[in-house]
Amino acid sequence: MEAERWSPTPVLLTVDLVILTLREGRLCVLLVERGEDPFRGMPALPGGFLNHDGEEILDAAHRELSEETALTAGRVHLEQLGTYGDSGRDPRGRVVSVAHLAIAPGLPDPVAGTDAADAAWVPAEAILSGEMELAFDHHRIATDGIERARSKLEFSSLATAFCGETFSIAELQQVYEAVWGTELDTRNFYRKVQAAKGFIIPAASGRRTTGGRPARLYQAGPKTVLFPPLIRPASSATEEAARGEEE
Repeated sequence: MEAERWSPTPVLLTVDLVILTLREGRLCVLLVERGEDPFRGMPALPGGFLNHDGEEILDAAHRELSEETALTAGRVHLEQLGTYGDSGRDPRGRVVSVAHLAIAPGLPDPVAGTDAADAAWVPAEAILSGEMELAFDHHRIATDGIERARSKLEFSSLATAFCGETFSIAELQQVYEAVWGTELDTRNFYRKVQAAKGFIIPAASGRRTTGGRPARLYQAGPKTVLFPPLIRPASSATEEAARGEEE
């Protein structure tokens, strides 16, 4: 008996972006309002299909990032977050998303792309709390992206991606407080940052005066792995776990 001929399953590929920045001291996520079906009118993460079968996934992520924020590769932290391929995630058929996490400081007000009706920065807490319902499985992807950023702040120099080229330790502390969603003791934070050798180094520009005492300026150091790590306060981690169980 002749064996059945195998044919590949038709699968479409997209890239989705969890773009994070700080605005007025709050961690925010870029969302777009979908201008097309499915889920027309619902908020969603920016992203889209590959332009053609020869486009590399990373190139597609950079393209979507540039279209949504006008950021170039040299001005943003971009990393692959994960692959999301549940069979029912997209009503148009089997669509697999390769999601990416993007972080940059002080991003401006967004402008909606060609297939979006609107775009806006939304506080991360509005997503984590379930207050906002997102299209597709984008709530899961956004939550994963936020948690990736929170976790990496403990063991890596990722926090500097939220800062400009030079920053004060007070501004770096604001990053940790915004991303972790908790207040930190200033003296303890300063001590831990200084103990993590190579995390930050003094900037050549020296100091900045903002109406009070001149603040010493720093820039990202050569180390990408923090030792000792800056561990997230237990209260913050416990609250997130409790919130996840409630959902």
